[in-house]
Amino acid sequence: MKISIKVKANQKVQGLTFTSETECIAKLKSLPIKGKANQELVGLLAEHFGVTKKDIQIISGQLSNLKTVEILNLD
Repeated sequence: MKISIKVKANQKVQGLTFTSETECIAKLKSLPIKGKANQELVGLLAEHFGVTKKDIQIISGQLSNLKTVEILNLD
């Protein structure tokens, strides 16, 4: 499953808001420095979908606030 995500870093409240089945807004507490926001995003998605962090891959947008993420091993 592929999801398009708009990331908002440095927020007070962490969470995911789905605008559709394949589009999401992610509010993260971390700053986008040295991949900390990406790590937080992967952890948040893994927890939400009930998969391991290894099952979450950022396909594009590694350095952008618009990301495409693939989630593997969904049941």
